[in-house]
Amino acid sequence: MKYLSVPVTPFAQNCSIVWCETGRDCAFIDPGGDTEKLMAVVAREGLKPVAVWLTHGHLDHVGGTQVLARHYGIPVLGPHEEDAFWLDALPLQSRQFGFPAHEAFRPDHWLADGDSLQVGGESFEVILTPGHTPGHVVLFNREAGVVFGGDVLFAGSIGRTDFPRGNHQQLLDSIRNRLWVLGDDVVVVPGHGPNTTIGRERRTNPFLR
Repeated sequence: MKYLSVPVTPFAQNCSIVWCETGRDCAFIDPGGDTEKLMAVVAREGLKPVAVWLTHGHLDHVGGTQVLARHYGIPVLGPHEEDAFWLDALPLQSRQFGFPAHEAFRPDHWLADGDSLQVGGESFEVILTPGHTPGHVVLFNREAGVVFGGDVLFAGSIGRTDFPRGNHQQLLDSIRNRLWVLGDDVVVVPGHGPNTTIGRERRTNPFLR
């Protein structure tokens, strides 16, 4: 597996483009916006988009979804159905955060805990990690030892839980019970900021001591 994380939107949200080196098929994980920038990466790397995958329903993670899905004629997968209310509220989110207007939408397929996603020969496990939002998922490539973590765990921090239906204790439980078990060497590609590892955050994250 190869990937590039491209900061998009004024919130510098990491949209990760993941691909299989054999056939160059790729998927967009959390394309929050700046779709021209993402399309330029696809063209430069000679990639073939096959899907958009969403970890949760916040605007800075999903704002470019419909543009890319329509442009490439590809399906949208995720997040978990518990985040449907966030996708329904995209017009309101746009106004609240000063973004251009975004229409509400629903994915082609909701994701559930234990699902598996494929891009070329690469496989990604879907792990439900509620707390930041009730339907948040992370996507784990076990062979590569990389988890695309959305807004659950950051380098030295954790996701906010002061939005509607956020739950601080649930977030801590998701991290300790769903992420720690992946292994200390696993690389975490977060929704914002630099990469980290499970082991580093287990040892040093001040929110998880």
